[in-house]
Amino acid sequence: MAQDKKQSIEQSSKQSINVELIKSNLEQLKSDALVVFVSKKATKAEKKAATPTILVEGVSKAIEDKVSAAAGSGTLTGAAQEAVLFRDTHFSGTKHLIVVGLGEAKGLTAETLRQSAAQAAAQIKSAKIKSAAIAMDSIAHTALSAETITQAVTEGILLAAYGFNEFKTDKKDDGLEKLTLVSSHKNKSHEKGLETAQVISECVNFSRWLGDRPGNRMTPSILADETVKAAKGTKLKVSVWDKARIKSEKMGSFLSVSLGSSQDPRFIVMEYNGAAASKKPVCYVGKGLTFDSGGISIKPSGGMEEMKYDMCGGAAVIGTMLAIAKLKLKVNVIGLVPATENMPGPAANKPGDIVTARNGKTIEVNNTDAEGRLILNDALVYACEQKPAVILDVATLTGAMAVALGNLHTGYFTRNDKLSTRIENAAKESGEWVWRMPLTDHHARDMKGTYADLSNMSSGKGAGSATAAAFLEQFVDKDIPWAHFDIAGTAWNTGDRVPYNPRKGASGAIIRTFIQFAMNE
Repeated sequence: MAQDKKQSIEQSSKQSINVELIKSNLEQLKSDALVVFVSKKATKAEKKAATPTILVEGVSKAIEDKVSAAAGSGTLTGAAQEAVLFRDTHFSGTKHLIVVGLGEAKGLTAETLRQSAAQAAAQIKSAKIKSAAIAMDSIAHTALSAETITQAVTEGILLAAYGFNEFKTDKKDDGLEKLTLVSSHKNKSHEKGLETAQVISECVNFSRWLGDRPGNRMTPSILADETVKAAKGTKLKVSVWDKARIKSEKMGSFLSVSLGSSQDPRFIVMEYNGAAASKKPVCYVGKGLTFDSGGISIKPSGGMEEMKYDMCGGAAVIGTMLAIAKLKLKVNVIGLVPATENMPGPAANKPGDIVTARNGKTIEVNNTDAEGRLILNDALVYACEQKPAVILDVATLTGAMAVALGNLHTGYFTRNDKLSTRIENAAKESGEWVWRMPLTDHHARDMKGTYADLSNMSSGKGAGSATAAAFLEQFVDKDIPWAHFDIAGTAWNTGDRVPYNPRKGASGAIIRTFIQFAMNE
């Protein structure tokens, strides 16, 4: 058995999965379970047939017969994300057989593969299987490249394997330990797909881990320290500004949000140079509210514990920057994360207070719970000073976004049509769902202040996500392409939509899109 590549990826849940890519036939395998993919045939006659015709390739006659019998009995239909575990089959040197549907082969996409692989991971977890092999030859021949197929399958398994049990005294060790991708032909495309999937999954899961930690275990200083630690061994340069530096840099809006907390703020600056110095960087900016009580405008107690996730935008930028550095992309990138708590301490912002941002604009703080825009604005001004080619910011900014789009799509705002096309392309390639939202001069006018240049609350009703975006727009130079992503609905608790995301907990939303955007530069 050839074993040319063997790597171990350390999940942020502290679970280590040993991943192998081998060129072999299935008969030589030694594994607890074999995962086989099947698809539907798509002729009109077969669509009308009472018994579905299922296509299975690259496996033994015994497995083909098992699949056919299961299809004949109605156990299998070949539908996308359908996963059936057959125990104690003992095919091809493996104990159990897991058959996973891909839907019609003609319409197979990378995201279908990713989600179907995640369903296989669910069966593996449920059966407490320690080692599993994937029959890569069983995937129906499509227009997808070997690299894309390998990346999607691996991501589906590794992203689904994430779990957060760091603070449980009884940690159950029943997860997958060894994953083998088996193909009759293996080349550099397969290897690249595996390597890319491992890096992306590792960085997404690290971002999830940052978000899942509670507020007392993920303060601004801890977030900065973990970023510095994670960047070691890469070409990612991390600088951390403390409270005194933030004040001296005239980030008065950002600083004001932190004043009610006993935890000092941090401004995390990440720089990666993978291209010529003459090439302008892509700049990512992420909201890093490690806990948001609402401040003086305090939130209701019900569900407030979820406000540890208010730093998921910052975590997304950190995960993106780490992945770009580890993938050694030929691009220059800057990542900025203003990190703070928003608490109702004696020095906290009060409704009606007026603060001054880095660019000199004044802001009426008419609601202290609209604080995300008060830390992002100073970061955006700093971003513009770096003269980037483009700025993308991401934040769990408004509850209105969750009302508008639920937990399915990430809403984004930009007035730049060319940038919108690039975003849509990156999202489609990554498999994430985004939706362009309106941003107009009407929204900007709604954010004018009465006693200052701006208010952090709209003077009108409704369109809360659009007016928040319009507020941020006031801190971006007009000649710099810019887009704002609101992940308030997609940053956590999305496993009911996407099977490789945790049902409860941080999702790592938009990281894959941001990485792909950098890849496309």
